[in-house]
Amino acid sequence: MKLQLLAAIALATPLFFTSSVRAGNPQDLQKLLSTGECVKCELSGANLSGAHLIGADLRGSKLQGANLVGANLEGADLTGANLAGANLTSAYVTNVNMKQTNLNGVNFTRATINDSNVYQASMNDLNLTDAKIYNTGIGIGGEGEGAVIPDWK
Repeated sequence: MKLQLLAAIALATPLFFTSSVRAGNPQDLQKLLSTGECVKCELSGANLSGAHLIGADLRGSKLQGANLVGANLEGADLTGANLAGANLTSAYVTNVNMKQTNLNGVNFTRATINDSNVYQASMNDLNLTDAKIYNTGIGIGGEGEGAVIPDWK
């Protein structure tokens, strides 16, 4: 009986230390999910896979390494946010303001990116495999030296 109890505890222990949602600040994550607004929030490493973040206000937020696989970011404001290393595979990125955003190392595999503002965004080492990009200043193979990326007014 004791052996069975110990075995059950050993198997269940990892469940207490894992979470489907990880973020630098769980209160910030809850605020985002309940209000759609989280300015200057700490969401590094957050699991927002499949999240409906339509019109979300994430200006200046930290989203390094966040999981945004399949997320809908239509109309979101990510001005000045840090998404370095975030995974946006199959994400829907339409009319998103990413002005002055750190997009270094972001995975946009199979993402759809339409009419989004990337003025003064840092975009080193992007993964754009099979991404669909329209009316946005992101180009596969580079835009060339001195390319102009328009700012939204």
